[in-house]
Amino acid sequence: MLKVLALPDHWRKPLMGVMLVTLVSLAVFFETWQSIVAIWSRSETFTHGYLVAPVSLWLIWLRRDHYRDLRPAFSTLGLLFIVVSGFGWLIADLVHVAVIQQWAVVGILVGGFWAALGSHVIAQMLFPMVFLFLMVPFGEAFIPPLMEYTATFVVTLIRLTGMSVYREGLFFTLTSGNWSVVEGCSGLRYLISSLTLGSVYAYLNYSSYKKRSIFIALSFLVPILANGLRAYLIVMIGHFSDMKLAAGVDHIVYGWVFFGIVMFALFYFGSFWHDKDAGGPASSAIDSASDSTLTDSATIYKYYWPALTITALCIFIWPVASQGLSALQAAHVEVPERFSRPALPNWQPVVAPDWGWEPSFKGVVADAKVYLSDGQTIAGMYFANFGDETLGGELVNSQNYLVPQKHPVWRILHDDVIAMQWAADKNGDIEEAVLNSTHRSLLVERWYRVGDKNTANAYLAKWWQLLKRLSGDASAELLVVLYTETPDGDYEQARQKLKQLAVACCN
Repeated sequence: MLKVLALPDHWRKPLMGVMLVTLVSLAVFFETWQSIVAIWSRSETFTHGYLVAPVSLWLIWLRRDHYRDLRPAFSTLGLLFIVVSGFGWLIADLVHVAVIQQWAVVGILVGGFWAALGSHVIAQMLFPMVFLFLMVPFGEAFIPPLMEYTATFVVTLIRLTGMSVYREGLFFTLTSGNWSVVEGCSGLRYLISSLTLGSVYAYLNYSSYKKRSIFIALSFLVPILANGLRAYLIVMIGHFSDMKLAAGVDHIVYGWVFFGIVMFALFYFGSFWHDKDAGGPASSAIDSASDSTLTDSATIYKYYWPALTITALCIFIWPVASQGLSALQAAHVEVPERFSRPALPNWQPVVAPDWGWEPSFKGVVADAKVYLSDGQTIAGMYFANFGDETLGGELVNSQNYLVPQKHPVWRILHDDVIAMQWAADKNGDIEEAVLNSTHRSLLVERWYRVGDKNTANAYLAKWWQLLKRLSGDASAELLVVLYTETPDGDYEQARQKLKQLAVACCN
């Protein structure tokens, strides 16, 4: 096959090395790669992932005549990059952060290419190599802020046009009907599509890092602004048509048509700054080779295969290390009784009230639920332990909804992080949400308890999980939810009651 491609002799062994590190990376981290492909398959937002590797190969193929004259050589920097990426994968695997695992396996793959081809060759292929990271289905963390931005943008424009609108969280009402901003309205799909297309366009049309960076930044910012405008136009179409248009699936069609127009305009204006020598390394790229390129082939490849064997071992060791460390981290799968029995004599257990809502999360291994009353207020306390997080649930997970999107009864009116004083010299934070139905409102306080620490910060909780598991500490890791009814809308009194319970159970 390599002869059919008419490759020079000095390229044949390195390409065999590329094939080797690719096969080893895919085989060793098969489950992580499988999770990436699974997301491509089930989510239209990330379907572009199937095209990233072929596009990267195509971009390399376009400049094959230039690469033919380069002399690949093994790079220890590539090997170091594999080690760093592998350690990142190990950390992410211990605390089950899938997106970091996915970034890391792509890093290991790119590091393998770097090691097999050398720094000078990879510097010439820099964009196609970096482009491979777009295989990772990332961006779900942006959905809540994008939804909030979209709702604020639309309501602000409606009010600027002099129309009356009432807003509650992500829900708003006009005289013609009700609207809500759901995940599909966040614009994440447009954003990722624009970023992917814009990156390729910038590489093919500009020759300097400055121009490429500016255009890629515009590819990120323009769809955010455009999505807010798209949502506003859809609301206006629905409003002025008495909800006969843009109130159903047709608004999705309008959205994609609008996105196509925006992308066309972006590319059109970008074409005015087109560079004739685009499509290669940026003009500011370093041309000097960090690997020896003038030495004869026999010297360069004398230790090539032993070096690739070490590379393969550096790829292989991380899943083995993860299995060994996971075996030591025998997390408790119980909820200690002291949590559900706070030392407050005024609060006594009562029968569960019929509020029509209670916390429920996927993959909980052990939980405890109790309702207490002080004679005036009834409060619920729920503690969820996800064990070693291998049953489909995680302590820190964006899918741990209080109320799922489009719930037929309940909706979230308010969700924020508030300050919490656990003791005189111990401050922190907890998440506070207001749940509303046609019959009642509930005030909910939620946070993570990792070992003896409490926080509402998901990233800090993950960090504490990692340190705790690496140290062999097997104390409980809990998701804590306290909630009570607010029949008179007195959130401050309800908040103080729940904080009193929080300090009693978790301080």
